[in-house]
Order: sequence, then C-alpha cells, then structure tokens
Amino acid sequence: MKIIIVGRNIEVTPGLKAAVEDKIGKLEKYFKPDTEVHVTLSVEKDRQKIEVTIPVKGNIIRSEQVSSDMYVSIDLVEEIIERQLKKYKNKIVDKKQSASSFSDMYVENDYMEDEEIQIVRTKKFDIKPMYPEDACIQMELLGHDFFVFCNAETDQVNVVYKRKGNTYGLIEPEE
Repeated sequence: MKIIIVGRNIEVTPGLKAAVEDKIGKLEKYFKPDTEVHVTLSVEKDRQKIEVTIPVKGNIIRSEQVSSDMYVSIDLVEEIIERQLKKYKNKIVDKKQSASSFSDMYVENDYMEDEEIQIVRTKKFDIKPMYPEDACIQMELLGHDFFVFCNAETDQVNVVYKRKGNTYGLIEPEE
C-alpha cells in the first residue's frame, strides 16, 4: 500500500508519520500493494482529526475520526475501516470488477438555535448508475447519513438515507 499523509494546521512529525504507517499499515493485508491510501491529519482548536480515504475500483472506503488526541484518532480510524471491510466484504468485492483492488486473502475470506441558512460548502461529484442496495453500501463506506445516486432501474436521481433501527429509506421522484 502507498500511504500518502497530508497535514492541515499540523506538522506531520516523524512520530505521527510512524503511528499512521503502523496503524494503517495493518490494513495492508486487505489490499494489493499498489493501492493508494490518502490520510489527512488536521487540527481545529482542541479537535484532532484524521481522515482516511481508500479509492478502489467502483467504491470509496472512507472514515474520519475526531478526538482530543491524534494518536487516539489514528487508532480509532483503523478499527473502523477494518470493521467496514469485514462487514461489507461481499458487497464491495465484486469478483468481476473490484476484486483486482483487493488482496487474494481478503477476497477469499468470509467476514461478516434560529440562524440564517448559509451554504458553506458545495460538492460536485459524478453520479453513476447503481442499484439502491449498492447505494446503501456506498453510503456506509463513506460514513454518511445519505447518498445521492442515479437509479440503474429507473435512470432517475434517487437518495438513500439512514433511518432509526438500522434501516434505510429511498427517496425517488414522482412520475
């Protein structure tokens, strides 16, 4: 794995770099050697945040953790990603497509107040056709509460979202 570490409002010291490489390096058993792992360390006031993004063919595996100690955040993020990989293994490893991104060991294993509204960030992304179940998986891998996608069955823009009780909802336009 190629681990790319970037610091925002923080100097990536040799100790931090070693801690990231040690913890995130434990995920190496799941991926092929040429897989890139993007790690961003940032500090805002007393919040120590780490974001890890692993693009694999057809999916993005992502987690971010915040704590008052960067080393605690690093420990937490590795555990979350490993849990995601085991939980969604059958969904993210499509033998025909994305299996090429993962190691043979991983592929073969079974796991189981009133304020004015202000838009402060705009995000643009490609909407690719997928089924609602696949959109739920992608939403979980990104760690988000909703996911916008193009429904492969209807060719319309839909949204899946998390509901209470580990269930999901689907929003689709009326015809």
